[in-house]
Amino acid sequence: MAASSTSRSLLLAAAAAIILALSSEPCATAAKSGRSPSAHLTAGFTHVKLAESQFVVQKPYDVPLRERYEQSGGVRRMWVFASDKPISSSHPGGARTEIKVNKIYSSGVWQFEGDMFVSSGTSGASVMQIFGAATHATTLMLHVYGGRLTYYHQLTKVLAEHVYDRWVRLNVVHDVARGNVTAFVDGERKLSAAGHSGKEHYFKFGVYKQSRHQPSRRMESRWKNVAVYTKP
Repeated sequence: MAASSTSRSLLLAAAAAIILALSSEPCATAAKSGRSPSAHLTAGFTHVKLAESQFVVQKPYDVPLRERYEQSGGVRRMWVFASDKPISSSHPGGARTEIKVNKIYSSGVWQFEGDMFVSSGTSGASVMQIFGAATHATTLMLHVYGGRLTYYHQLTKVLAEHVYDRWVRLNVVHDVARGNVTAFVDGERKLSAAGHSGKEHYFKFGVYKQSRHQPSRRMESRWKNVAVYTKP
């Protein structure tokens, strides 16, 4: 009886191990494949090939590029001070170090994707925008205030908390014909908003000082894996 009981226990243990292995296999496969949490968001879209020359850096006009921008190991690092000059002596906008993705569009559905890292202490800065609108400059701006990613300067419209010092996957979809914008953080939908019309649009990312809610003295964001997608 003792031997029979031992054999039964061994069989049950082996069966449990097999079940556990089978149940964990999909997770292991996904991890090995390197699939991102936002992979499903680009399904049906066509990847737009961009040349490096289409990533146009805009920085304070009176300082060298190396003092506000760095690119290394696939990461684009941008920083700016609240007291910095605009991008030209005649430009009406505020201090910024941003990249303009020089791919202008006026129809269809367009998607921006990138991994964003906001340095601790950065506040009162736009980190991503869709430029072009009928009545004002932008169709979308995403700001950071005190570690929160918000829709424009609206502190009650928070897309993500605690964005400091960690990588966040950001996807933004702009449907021009339907006039709407949808934003996803780490693959989860966090914002649906009306567009602001306009004839031409393009994406921007980096740090751009805002005038509300006491912007910090220094602002910094880093970006990698930036891509643009489209479909009719």
